[in-house]
Amino acid sequence: MAKSKIYVGLEIGTSKTCMVVGEVKADSSVKILGVGETKSVGVRKGEIADIANVRTCVREALLEAEDVCDVDIRSVFLSVTGSHISGVNNRGTFRLPDDDQEITTEHVEESKEIARDIAIPSDNVYLHNIVRQYWIDGNEQASNPVGLLGRTLEADFHIVHGVKTRIQNSIKCTREIPLDVDDIVFAPIASAQIALNRQDKEAGALVIDIGGGTTDYVLYLDGAVAASGCIPVGGDHVTNDIHLVTQMPLSKAEKVKCTEGDASGDPARSVGTVTIPDDKGFPELEIKRQLLNDIIRGRLEETLQLVRQKLPDGALEKVGTGVFLTGGSSLMRGFGELANDVFHLPIYRPEQPEVSGIHEYFRDPQYSTVVGLIRYAQLMDEDSPKEKSGVFGKLAKAVWPF
Repeated sequence: MAKSKIYVGLEIGTSKTCMVVGEVKADSSVKILGVGETKSVGVRKGEIADIANVRTCVREALLEAEDVCDVDIRSVFLSVTGSHISGVNNRGTFRLPDDDQEITTEHVEESKEIARDIAIPSDNVYLHNIVRQYWIDGNEQASNPVGLLGRTLEADFHIVHGVKTRIQNSIKCTREIPLDVDDIVFAPIASAQIALNRQDKEAGALVIDIGGGTTDYVLYLDGAVAASGCIPVGGDHVTNDIHLVTQMPLSKAEKVKCTEGDASGDPARSVGTVTIPDDKGFPELEIKRQLLNDIIRGRLEETLQLVRQKLPDGALEKVGTGVFLTGGSSLMRGFGELANDVFHLPIYRPEQPEVSGIHEYFRDPQYSTVVGLIRYAQLMDEDSPKEKSGVFGKLAKAVWPF
């Protein structure tokens, strides 16, 4: 009988540093054993700016997670993000030898190697090489083509790459704890594992993960990744906009954004004024609710429009399920209505009932990425050893070999 396995996910985000310990049981169900979390210091727009402060944050999250779940943590699956990371699609074409018409595993590997061979900047490194689909003699063949007859085999790939040194910073910080890095995962791909099921991916779905400093996205069409990327704008930019326009302190701007703001654009929710009390004896601050909501909606609408512009032409028409909003900033009141106005698609907030344990964590959208790392680890473990080592495995060692 198969034994349960324990995986650990680590997210070093702009707003929080979070570590989740999950147990994958023999029946493939996942139980969250513990969570360690601390406010991030030294992270800007999803990237490390002060490694000493970030290292302290990771260590605090580690100690809390170990204390909660009573597990000795030695390695993690690490999520990374940043505007330097981007995804691109490429197709590799392999023509079978004249005396050979049956497609073999070797032919598939040849087509995959050709598809993965694209020019990326010299400072960049591959994060993911994900098979999208295969084509035989110009006809789409999404499943395994081995054993079929044909003359030409084509492999479609989605390739994610980013600046090597920026990714190395996250690995270096983690290894100095010290923790081993089992694999590196682009954040929205991890979030999608908890946000979407197989049916959602097959029907077509867009996942938008909006955090404090970044907005990550991944688009699935016909069960495969069709686009992914990161925009260096998040909830902190909304807070800063409120601060600049009203001159109220950032701490109060953050509070009023969360407690009083509304991004829907509904006139009925923009009547009157908002009063912000001062706990130090200074006069109360007042802001018109219409102004507050216009600031919030303006920035978030701009962010969603940037995501829309990054998607392939005609892609939204192929999305059959809808848009899934996750990340801490997706909790903004009226954000779902705004997203519907921008994309004209059904809007969902993901919930994964197969995960048990600490429910208040995994049901909160701000934990989608780090909990998604557990599901990602599970899926990679279920893949064949050859596929893991060839596509996903040993990435951390390749990027940071020391």
